[in-house]
Amino acid sequence: MKFVGRVDYLDKLSALWRKNRSSFAVVSGRRRIGKSTLVEEFARRSSCDFIEIVGLPPDRTMTNQRQIDNFCERLAKATGKPEAKADCWPKAFDALVAAIGPRRKTIVFLDEISWMGRYDDAFAGFLKTAWDTQLSLRDNLILVVAGSVSAWIHKNIQRSKAYVGRISLDISLPELPLSECREFWGRKADRTATREMLDVMSVTGGVPKYLSEIDPSLSADENIRRLCFDPNGYLFNDFERIFDDVFDESVASKKRIVVALADGPASIQELAERIRVPSSGHISTDVCDLVEAGFVAGVRGKNPDTGRDVREVRYRLKDNYTRFYLKYILPKADAIREGIFRYVSLDMLPGWDAIMGLQFENLVLNNFQTLARHIGLVGKNVESVAPYFRRGRTSGDGVQIDMLVQLPKCVYLVEVKRMNRIPASVEQDVRRKIDRLPLKKGKSVRTVLVYDGELAPELEEDGFFDRLVRMDELMRSA
Repeated sequence: MKFVGRVDYLDKLSALWRKNRSSFAVVSGRRRIGKSTLVEEFARRSSCDFIEIVGLPPDRTMTNQRQIDNFCERLAKATGKPEAKADCWPKAFDALVAAIGPRRKTIVFLDEISWMGRYDDAFAGFLKTAWDTQLSLRDNLILVVAGSVSAWIHKNIQRSKAYVGRISLDISLPELPLSECREFWGRKADRTATREMLDVMSVTGGVPKYLSEIDPSLSADENIRRLCFDPNGYLFNDFERIFDDVFDESVASKKRIVVALADGPASIQELAERIRVPSSGHISTDVCDLVEAGFVAGVRGKNPDTGRDVREVRYRLKDNYTRFYLKYILPKADAIREGIFRYVSLDMLPGWDAIMGLQFENLVLNNFQTLARHIGLVGKNVESVAPYFRRGRTSGDGVQIDMLVQLPKCVYLVEVKRMNRIPASVEQDVRRKIDRLPLKKGKSVRTVLVYDGELAPELEEDGFFDRLVRMDELMRSA
């Protein structure tokens, strides 16, 4: 995979060398997000010994001894040393220590550590002992552990009392920002329309593996059809793979949650009602696991009327690919397998513009940090960023806002539009939203339109919007 971006994270990892002593680093994040690629690129740039050991994926025949045997086999291949024989993790870690050169700068990378340690409840304790008594005493050694089962890493390492004070760097790897996603089009980016790239990103999000699967020579329509609407397409098949890999035996209950969230944000109570389970059961744990795995975001937000925190956290499905799969690929899976979508023009499909508009909104929300620079929020006290929805007493009395950014003295009402032509009526729509927004007395309202398409001349001329932000500006932001 082509390595793109991640400069800040490479700098943070590189800074560990300046300590002149051993360091323990943790890298977590969504499957396909580039955790392994980041560590491998860091090792390549460090010009040091690199020992990479990857756990075996779980299956019904997997055992702890098979994981140990795999550990020893990969250790031998990485170091050129004879393969050690071990019947427990303490002996396997002893073999690792013995294989490390005494004076060489070394990175030890234990990838998919949650798979590695799944079959022995004492694994994390054994690793901690090996770190305390041997690995941490080495100069110029960095131990990096990573895995896609974020819940396992959080429970056994990041939040474990046994590891307090031992972790030098803890990275939760996010999606790539828009400007870095653009790099996957390479030299063709400057002659590819913004809409083409945005439509692809609206499906893939900023997930590097998915973006690496695109063919920059093809149109967005062709890329999406090839990846999503072909029975052999990478994105047609990946949902089941990533969920089975990440959540194992709890996958069914988590699938029900993401399916429910695909219909819109919800609190725990609302989610429980949607999937018909008790709100006091395992649903809270399942939602937390989805948050930690990078598929769901939870926002408490603030009440714009009172300025106080909203009582209930509301959760949204932030992962663009998962949302697109559940809303548009899965319902058509049988037809896709029959080849019906092989040559169809996607923009002629029922509801295509509506689903792509919602995917586009989600993409903008996930890239708020980039947007913040364009609307003057850098360095300001941002208290809350979230979609806003309030039911009205009558059908015409409610309000729904794509993104509401709240500061102590003002709010930014952000409208997001993906249309060939953005009509002047958008101004009236936003005026109505302002009228219906319950707002604490003395607070100002700033209006922002983030758009892809051609603006009606009136929108630029009358100055109603405080900021007009074209998506190609965000995509070119460093």
